[in-house]
Amino acid sequence: MTNKDILSVLKQETTSVDYERFLKQLNYKKNMSDDNVAVFEVANKYIANWIKTKYTNTIQQCFETLNGSKPKIDIRLTGEKKKTKKEMVEQEKACTAESTMLNPSYTFDSFVLGPSNQMAYNASLAVSKKPGIQYNPLFIYGGTGLGKTHLLQSIGNSAIEQGKTVIYVTIEQFMNDFTFSIKSKNMEHFRDKYRKCDILLIDDIQFLSGKEQTQEEFFHTFNELHNAKKQIVMTSDRLPSQIAGLVDRLKSRFEWGLTADIQIPGLETKIAIIEKKSELNGIELTRDVINYIATNLDSSIREIEGVLIRINASANLLNQEINLELAQSLLKEQIKEQKENIKLPDIITVVAAELNIKPSDIKSRKRTAIVANARRVVIYLARELTHNSMPDIAKFLGMKDHSSISHNIKKANELIEKDENFKLIIENLKNKIINKEW
Repeated sequence: MTNKDILSVLKQETTSVDYERFLKQLNYKKNMSDDNVAVFEVANKYIANWIKTKYTNTIQQCFETLNGSKPKIDIRLTGEKKKTKKEMVEQEKACTAESTMLNPSYTFDSFVLGPSNQMAYNASLAVSKKPGIQYNPLFIYGGTGLGKTHLLQSIGNSAIEQGKTVIYVTIEQFMNDFTFSIKSKNMEHFRDKYRKCDILLIDDIQFLSGKEQTQEEFFHTFNELHNAKKQIVMTSDRLPSQIAGLVDRLKSRFEWGLTADIQIPGLETKIAIIEKKSELNGIELTRDVINYIATNLDSSIREIEGVLIRINASANLLNQEINLELAQSLLKEQIKEQKENIKLPDIITVVAAELNIKPSDIKSRKRTAIVANARRVVIYLARELTHNSMPDIAKFLGMKDHSSISHNIKKANELIEKDENFKLIIENLKNKIINKEW
């Protein structure tokens, strides 16, 4: 039986997307396998984890179809040494643990670390190594699309590899399960699920607000797990103390362990995120495309992922390479919408704060080097980020006519080409204005 035989069966038994992106990369190592263990190699840990989580049973069925055997499936990285019997037992235990299905791409290795998320990352990593002992509960908070769910599921994926039982749900799923259990008079099953796991991961805990009966049940679930030294990790878009409609005793318990925030990533971290997501999805981007996406999108990682998928799909459908022109055409409407929400006073507010001068100075007749530089930056960003014409900008700043606006834009472009520091300031300010960080 060859690798080609196995892939042929897998292609018939799986979706075309899963096969093309993941399963076709499996390499069956016949010389390393026997009747009890079938060894496969893949290029990276992300693909290995994904296939282990979703398709181990399907691969076993392929062997059963082809030669009547049903070996254990050992998926390792190319060149990795053979697993010991103990490691195989641990892997089997992990695969059979009654855990919630998690996204296998959400791992600590695939998370992009930066100053905006370092504390949350370090705390999550510590919890994954010593669940129930350190930082219990762990409460991660921050805006939408910044990576809270990624860290939450990274903890879960790590724990499943250790053979632990993990329950991951949104608080909405928890509430739905609770309501259904009451109606079906089957609270015992509900409590077995949520109180007998090793790790409970709850996403979007803020939506528990105002749900008095569910809060009561969650209070007792929390106590049972905490007393048994089982790990609890929650995410929210705000601190426990800021969740309105949440009873004080829950707020207090949520703060027993550690609260860690994820902030909006800076430009460098956002570039690193784009590079990492592109690598994981097999998308090749040039430096100018990466910089364009980073400086023109907001800081939601979900939005970045969506844009990368769109760009890659469009390039494949149009049978062309991914270049700056393609990225610009695809993001045109998105950027247009962002520009419509940016006002000239907003630009002055951000620039003045960043360059440490008064907003009124920018609109004044002062010609000191500091004020002139700030005014030039405002003019350049106003033309880049809004639909205002040069006469509109001149009128707003109290300047005579649009010729001086044109001169400042030309000078700003020259500085961007020659002065790396000026370019960095412009990109940073553009990022802050687009993301309304003021």
